[in-house]
Amino acid sequence: MNIRKGLYIQWNEEIYKIIDFLHVKPGKGYAFFRTKLKNLITGHVLENNFSAKHKLKKVQIEFDSYRYLYKEINIFYFMNERTYDQIQIEIKLIKNTNIEFLKEGMKVKIFFHVKNEKEKIFLFLKMPSTVIFKVEHTESVKKGDTINNSNKIAVLETGTRLLVPSFIDIGEFVKINIENKSYIERVRKIICNKKN
Repeated sequence: MNIRKGLYIQWNEEIYKIIDFLHVKPGKGYAFFRTKLKNLITGHVLENNFSAKHKLKKVQIEFDSYRYLYKEINIFYFMNERTYDQIQIEIKLIKNTNIEFLKEGMKVKIFFHVKNEKEKIFLFLKMPSTVIFKVEHTESVKKGDTINNSNKIAVLETGTRLLVPSFIDIGEFVKINIENKSYIERVRKIICNKKN
């Protein structure tokens, strides 16, 4: 079995990436591979031993950089930044991603399971870990209000509601950690890298 780091395999009906392995040849019994596997969809890491005789099912994975264009009912539209081809993905297929933070123009990586030359199956999309959003609305904080003394609810440009410090005002920009849905800092200026 030609096992190596970075190999994608299908096991227990899920796709994993081998991130580490060790060939073990005990004094008695059969040789085996001690592996550390990362679930490509959930990101969970687990350890598993495979017999040296076990035939792993290799999987071809492809990914590319896409820009999010817009949403129409339950369909998201993306454009490949390299080929300019557009693809559409149903909302029900997008799992393990905080898609409420997806905003137009955002750059994402989209991963596919390549079955053959003509068939590619969408697996998941990876959003940047931090993104800057404009604050569209905030709840008012009353003086002496001990409940909301340090935080208040803000509505971001995507419609997402999030806890932010009470000094954040409408129209300001905030940096958000998408993975744990938390406020990081206020951003005073947005730098645009647009070509003239």
